[in-house]
Amino acid sequence: MSKYRIIGNMTGNSMDAIDLVVTEFDGDKMTDICTYSKPYSKEMQSKMAFLRKQVFNKLKPEILALPDFQKIHDEYVKGIAECINDMCQKNHLDKKQIDAIGFHGKTLDYNPPSKAKKEKTLPYTLQIGSGKMLADLTGIKVIYDFRSALIMNGFEGAPLVPPHNAHIAATEGNACYYNGGNTSNFAWIIDGKALIGADAGPFNEYIDSYIRKYSPDTYDKDGQYGLKGKLLPELLQRLFNVGREYYERSLPKSGDPQYYHTAEIFDGIEKRYGFADYQTELFCDIVHTLEYFAAYVAVYSLTLCDTSVSLPAQIILFGGGWKNPVVYKAFCDLIAGKGYLLPEHQQPFHEFLSRFHQPLEVKYSRFGEYMEARLFADMARYQLEQRVWEIPEIIASGKKIICGSLAKPEEGRAFYDDMICQAAKGWQSF
Repeated sequence: MSKYRIIGNMTGNSMDAIDLVVTEFDGDKMTDICTYSKPYSKEMQSKMAFLRKQVFNKLKPEILALPDFQKIHDEYVKGIAECINDMCQKNHLDKKQIDAIGFHGKTLDYNPPSKAKKEKTLPYTLQIGSGKMLADLTGIKVIYDFRSALIMNGFEGAPLVPPHNAHIAATEGNACYYNGGNTSNFAWIIDGKALIGADAGPFNEYIDSYIRKYSPDTYDKDGQYGLKGKLLPELLQRLFNVGREYYERSLPKSGDPQYYHTAEIFDGIEKRYGFADYQTELFCDIVHTLEYFAAYVAVYSLTLCDTSVSLPAQIILFGGGWKNPVVYKAFCDLIAGKGYLLPEHQQPFHEFLSRFHQPLEVKYSRFGEYMEARLFADMARYQLEQRVWEIPEIIASGKKIICGSLAKPEEGRAFYDDMICQAAKGWQSF
């Protein structure tokens, strides 16, 4: 294994910020050199939300023909390039000493095999973001389109994080590593290997979307609203019922905002409770319940883990969503056998907790900040070495699947043919 210095980038479903990290790798030993984050404007968030609606269930030629597609795409990639160039300048980084950029791109649509099989459709994934454009704008090689190879070989394509959790576990030990982003996902790591990895459900999705729609804020900073509220059991039940088909689906599985029926949820809240002004007690109660639900589905997903798997009694958290005090407390209460449970979940929660001979310990990862950005630096390293990303299902299959494509800087390139990932809808006929 060689030593590398790689920039990792992530812009998640929440589109809250452009996150960057420069990580040095010496084998699986990781050292973060510097980090960078720039919040997205509400205008850019709105453009991406608009584009998400426009591209849903469309074929690649249809997407490319959309009037605003290339303009929004180019603005997105140029924004990331500007941040990378700014970070390198401010931290006096010589770009010649950067081996690559790990660039995830922006996910706008997703139909993984687990969902496609049930609905009798064909699987696909849609990430936008030209690696060639980013390479030209930064002068650095770019590794990107990490999910296409997985989808095209019959795998879920998400979550991608379990092998990176295994690398972190070399320092932090056996545990359930739990990410709290727009969607929550977890991986059980035992002796340096990921045994189980899966998405759980909406985490920041409902909370941030509700705050943005009904208040002047973009998220519930420090739980300013949720801490003032109380749990609405009826709403908690409705939240679970609307997404029940997904929440009860067996592992492994992957999630996406389109599965969470956010607009339907909010319409139902307005019909049941009326419009809740953000300065009212009702608004705080609704936010509190959405935050409790984020923790609730995170714990519920753990109850789906096969009973044959021996699980360590440690949960390590990473991702900005855990900074919300209501979410964090609810999660800790639920895995301690406290907290409100829906009637049908009394038994599965009890059975899950009874698998442990000591109380579950919860702590934050020291690699928790910029974990998702670092993940793609790590995946870029694997692509440079042509190594299989060690997702449990891939290892079990014995297939040699290399995730990611390589783009090198090129002067005078007039057209970018990689604005859309390879496994977009209709890839089977390409």
